[in-house]
Amino acid sequence: MKSKSLWASSLGLGLAALTCYADDSATVEKLHQQLQQMQENFNRTVREQQSQIEVLKKQLDEVQRKQGNPSDATAPGVQTNPANASTQPLGPTARSWSPTDPIRIGGRSAVVDISLVGTFAAGTSTAHDIEGGTQLGGHDPNQRGFTVQGVELNLQGAVDPYFRGNANILFSVDSGGESFIELEEAWLETVSLPANLQLRAGQYLTEFGRLNTQHPHTWGFVDTSLVNSRLLGGDGVRNPGIRLSWLVPTPFYSELYFGAQNSQGETAHSFRSDHEGEPFLGRVWNDRGVHSLGDMLYTARYAMSFDLSDNQTLLGGISTLLGPNGAGRNTDTQIYGADVYWKWKPPTAHAGFPFVSLQTEAMLRRLQAGAFSNDFDGSGMLDAGEDLFGDGLIHNSPREMLTDWGIYSQFLYGFRKGWVAGLRGDYVGRTKSASYEMAHGDDPARLGRWRVSPNLTWYPSEFSKIRLQYNYDAREKTGVDHAIWLQFELLLGAHTAHKF
Repeated sequence: MKSKSLWASSLGLGLAALTCYADDSATVEKLHQQLQQMQENFNRTVREQQSQIEVLKKQLDEVQRKQGNPSDATAPGVQTNPANASTQPLGPTARSWSPTDPIRIGGRSAVVDISLVGTFAAGTSTAHDIEGGTQLGGHDPNQRGFTVQGVELNLQGAVDPYFRGNANILFSVDSGGESFIELEEAWLETVSLPANLQLRAGQYLTEFGRLNTQHPHTWGFVDTSLVNSRLLGGDGVRNPGIRLSWLVPTPFYSELYFGAQNSQGETAHSFRSDHEGEPFLGRVWNDRGVHSLGDMLYTARYAMSFDLSDNQTLLGGISTLLGPNGAGRNTDTQIYGADVYWKWKPPTAHAGFPFVSLQTEAMLRRLQAGAFSNDFDGSGMLDAGEDLFGDGLIHNSPREMLTDWGIYSQFLYGFRKGWVAGLRGDYVGRTKSASYEMAHGDDPARLGRWRVSPNLTWYPSEFSKIRLQYNYDAREKTGVDHAIWLQFELLLGAHTAHKF
């Protein structure tokens, strides 16, 4: 009776919540969050009840053992029909496992859902510098021939009634054939804080824009955008830290995010990264360490969504990243972003098709760089250790503010079930500085560039994907390059739901 009452209460609360959202014209995102919360509560209740049943069974077996009666013994004078005994179930009928179900390990209250996504690419490019030249992203195709873009293991589940956990572990192979494993995400998140608050702690993708928080298998294209890889880095921004979000009580979906993370390493590209000792933006970058709260990386984001009609949804957001960088003493970086996402899907859509979506992101980076000269001893002559740029010249750069920016826009058209046509345009540029142009006029890290990428994707099922993409890539001072990539992907287990 307790279980039935709890389920009835949960169902009643869920129906009330859904009615309230309908009255307020709530967004699909809010409905999805409410439904997911209800599902988690229901699953937790089922696990708790199952645990209690197991305990009672053990107690019953123990009592019967002490009395000398086997658990399957019948009462005196009662005859059983063996045929009926073999056909009549003693409890809920167990159904067979389906590919849409998560792969689970554990039992009772400790359950972990497991899934694995493998993403691979094959293709070629006319560029001589594919990795780090035309393909800037850490998960982009990085060579002629075959690329392991990533094999991602995802673990997620309810820790207890107060927290849920998630971990993403990535295996990949670089262009030199070296294998490596990295921890992309591993975090703990609250599920029952009051006042629509939620706290996340651990290693996580920074809540900046739309693309930075997405794993490669959710991208609409083979590679990441130019502006994301140039300003946020090839692996995006992700580091250990803590994030607080607040679902604002408005008639439409509205959420605020505030976070603080470590600001060093290759996943903090524009901040306290040392860039593996290589010159970057005309300077040798150094990790100056952490001495105060001002040496942390701070992020803020506001996202909101509206239902324009029964079949159109619009989502917009603004983001900012603030933190120190390694380009000098007491220098910092500010990155600002704005994004918009629009989707059309008719009420008669089947399995998500047909649909049309448009996504655009713009970013601006203001990076303060300190004064620098590679003539370290002031002799006016360079020795072998001072020729950092390999041209035999002395490079003198004053303290200056470097401003870079970029934008991408992508269009996806799911014209029939399993088939999606896409088109993306990218552009990155900079505000020119006379002193910088004189010392580093041909620096590829800041030169203008644009790219156009049409593609076609086929989903044979929800567990596989095949994508063909062409890139027309025009780089200032370099010229035009062409690339064609064939991507294929597999999914084992039911993956976690992604944000709208």
